[in-house]
Amino acid sequence: MDKDVMVGFGGKQAWLAVRADGSVDAPSVIAALGLRDLGAVPWRDGIDLAHLTDDRVAVTPPLPGARDQQWVLATGRHLIRPGTTVDVVELSGTLGTEVQFFATHRVTELHRWQRAAEGELIRAFGYVGQTGDVTSWHGEPDPAERDAGLPGVLTDETTVLVGEKDVLAVAHAWSIDPTTLTGRPAPGPLRIGAAD
Repeated sequence: MDKDVMVGFGGKQAWLAVRADGSVDAPSVIAALGLRDLGAVPWRDGIDLAHLTDDRVAVTPPLPGARDQQWVLATGRHLIRPGTTVDVVELSGTLGTEVQFFATHRVTELHRWQRAAEGELIRAFGYVGQTGDVTSWHGEPDPAERDAGLPGVLTDETTVLVGEKDVLAVAHAWSIDPTTLTGRPAPGPLRIGAAD
């Protein structure tokens, strides 16, 4: 695949979407995550590296997305491995912008999304299909979440059934569905961040 073409991701993966306001770009996201910047890589190499290793994160240049905003995406298994904490509230405060976190893993049916802006948690949802447990719930579901099948209010009697396609639909409504990137012209190379 040509190095100037984007490669999508999303299945069995975790990613951040960071609204690219002012000085927010790939290097600033890498720094806010506490990663070492290893530099630019071709898209295919970067996505493969982030998906296959536990200590690398691929970060995009700003990309057009929902609400006519630009979004920097950061993806990698590192973001959901045990021992790694991704705090969207802290990241949004540090970067002074909106930060979203998405994770989906169809084997365990783990599905999560979170949204924070300028240091305030707006929404959080987590679900593990193997057990049927809702593991996090903060705030009220918006229309995209309701379209994904979430109830307006969570009670002990509420049944929730969410899948990978629902995570991608919420990502599309809030920022970018990263599976849609494949084959589109790349606005620049990916950058790779490494955990120490």
